[in-house]
Amino acid sequence: MQRLIPDPASTSVEEQLGAYCPWEQARENRPFVAINFAATVDGRATIGGVSGPIGSATDTAMLVGLRTRFDALMIGAGTMRAERYSRPLSDPAKRAAREELGLTGDPLMVIVSGRLDLPWDAALFTEGAGRVLIFTTAETEPPDTETEVTVVRHEPAVDLADAMRHLLEEEGIRAVLSEGGPRLHAQLQAANLVDDLFLTIAPKLVGGDAPRIVEGELPGIDPLELSWLLEEDGELFARYSRT
Repeated sequence: MQRLIPDPASTSVEEQLGAYCPWEQARENRPFVAINFAATVDGRATIGGVSGPIGSATDTAMLVGLRTRFDALMIGAGTMRAERYSRPLSDPAKRAAREELGLTGDPLMVIVSGRLDLPWDAALFTEGAGRVLIFTTAETEPPDTETEVTVVRHEPAVDLADAMRHLLEEEGIRAVLSEGGPRLHAQLQAANLVDDLFLTIAPKLVGGDAPRIVEGELPGIDPLELSWLLEEDGELFARYSRT
């Protein structure tokens, strides 16, 4: 892997993330928030409805590496239904690496789901590892699950700014990594809650009507600053920061 920006040199995922400490950058009334996406050259965020076929093994290493650097991992209900998450860090060595950084072994899994319409038989809920917190507007109760689930209710819609405040003040979450989907990304951007955007650009063309990394209206044009750009086998790994 080559680092193209800011200082051209050979590097690796581990080296690049080694000095990245988002938990030290919590804001006054919310955690530090980063987004991670992979997209094709034509800007599509899924292939066949899921994101997995877009990136390479190096993209997966970047995704897992980022998961070791954040207190919490956030996704929307649509992403949970499509991807059917399991324990975000199955490797004990990765969980141990988090603990060496002063983080919990498992990141808190945060799901935004208005109707609690979730695949309760997915491994995330059946493995009994870690903890899940769901922000919802539904009045119904979730089913019994092996994994501990906490529900926080909002009316009439989930307020992401309030959700972030809750995570910081009630859960002690200092840094959140969101892995989508595109609608949640748009909502976070519109609420001015995103600090960093990690974007893998895969050397692939897909076409069709698959979603982009942002699906929804934004109040204006958000300028971003390119903090780093890495390349391996034609695949680009960018980190953008909000100016």
